[in-house]
Amino acid sequence: MMQIKVKRLIAGGAGAIAIAAAMLGGHDGLEGRRYEPYRDVAGVLTVCDGHTGKDIVPGRRYNDAECDALLNKDLALVAARIDPLIKVSIPESERAAFYSFAYNAGTGAFAKSTLLKKLNAGDRTGACNELKRWTYAGGKQWKGLVTRREIEHEVCTWGQK
Repeated sequence: MMQIKVKRLIAGGAGAIAIAAAMLGGHDGLEGRRYEPYRDVAGVLTVCDGHTGKDIVPGRRYNDAECDALLNKDLALVAARIDPLIKVSIPESERAAFYSFAYNAGTGAFAKSTLLKKLNAGDRTGACNELKRWTYAGGKQWKGLVTRREIEHEVCTWGQK
């Protein structure tokens, strides 16, 4: 379902933040929406679609509109941090895949990645392929990360077909 929604946004000319929000948000998104704050595997207080920060109120139940607003705010921050690092012209779908990746792995990881080096060298296919290498956390490969990176890779390469 999420992939159909993403394809429609791309076909309709949506921007990268809207595409990434469709990939990540809601019940069928890559992040898995949770309305009540919880501690993630690293012990970080988290809510909605992976939002972290001091603005989370423990014990409070968030709604869809609040979760959507938090995700869009977080994605705007990701965009502001990684857009200046991307020195080549890429389609919005490709940019959205990189936003999703940086949202999950961190903008610092994106900045230091071979993915970015390949992208800026003009190797867009190689950059998209690099996504599939980021499937480990804590020295262990995670099925959820494998699935996420496969979806990000698919969205990344749509702009190259």
